[in-house]
Amino acid sequence: MTKKVLVLGEAREGSLRNVSFEAIAAAKTIANGGEVVAVLLGDAVASLAQEMIAYGADRVVTVEHPHLKQYTSDGYSQALMAVIEQENPEGIVFGHTALGKDLSPKIASKLKAGLVSDVTAIESNGDEHTFVRPIYSGKAFEKVQIKDGIHLASVRPNNITPLEKDDSRSGDVSAVSVDITNLRTIVKEVVRKSTDGVDLSEAKVVIAGGRGVKSEEGFEPLKQLADLLGGAVGASRGACDAEYCDYSLQIGQTGKVVTPDLYIAAGISGAIQHLAGMSNSKIIVAINKDPEANIFNVADYGIVGDLFEVVPLLIEEFKKIQNA
Repeated sequence: MTKKVLVLGEAREGSLRNVSFEAIAAAKTIANGGEVVAVLLGDAVASLAQEMIAYGADRVVTVEHPHLKQYTSDGYSQALMAVIEQENPEGIVFGHTALGKDLSPKIASKLKAGLVSDVTAIESNGDEHTFVRPIYSGKAFEKVQIKDGIHLASVRPNNITPLEKDDSRSGDVSAVSVDITNLRTIVKEVVRKSTDGVDLSEAKVVIAGGRGVKSEEGFEPLKQLADLLGGAVGASRGACDAEYCDYSLQIGQTGKVVTPDLYIAAGISGAIQHLAGMSNSKIIVAINKDPEANIFNVADYGIVGDLFEVVPLLIEEFKKIQNA
């Protein structure tokens, strides 16, 4: 039997998030040669369908409705369940984002199925798949297999490599009409506190500051370095508690979990709660005046020094490289 796997695409301000393409790659592994069907929910998402096909989806199903303009678990679950009932898939893949973390358990409950959340890798052996996910704040990993029933999984951003984009790929795009009713939640206004630019959870480079930045102005050199490297700025909870920056930048056990290619921690001591949110970064560089700071225990490269001296030097050197 040919396996069919659905992928929920996520759009933000008219553009697809990169985790949507990573989810397609994960679905390809689960489908094992079967069909991958992308699902787009919103009030105007049909124009994004071709990009999902270019990244590997075999076809796309869209649901457009005014009540889907902003995410609500009621509206999205009604729309997605209608698609699931029509398609009858063997698997569904979500991004492990704020949306995915809220919606996926609701769908799993409706389907009376299990859910493997925060997947960082998938090991495949024919039709048998093993999902790898971190536990105990990233200090260990567990391997999970779903022996029967529908496969539901959410994938952590920046861990599964998307397929190479091919704009010549073609696939069918169809629309499903769903009557979204009995909403218990209606979003009237969205107030964004997050900074403009690269999404922190999907950034390939993250420059994070801790209490060592000393003030809101202390984040300015970090922002300059992040802009230079095409990255995003993050923070420890200590910096957020001290009101140096907004909590939307917080990385850690009670904040965002990031896995960039490069993580530069400036003025961060390395509390276990912070490490839970960034310890799986591919390369970690720590800048701290205290040579005994715990952050050096997880860092690949360490610089003992004042971040206000070191970061400007890094900016200067990176500018030289870019201008060479």
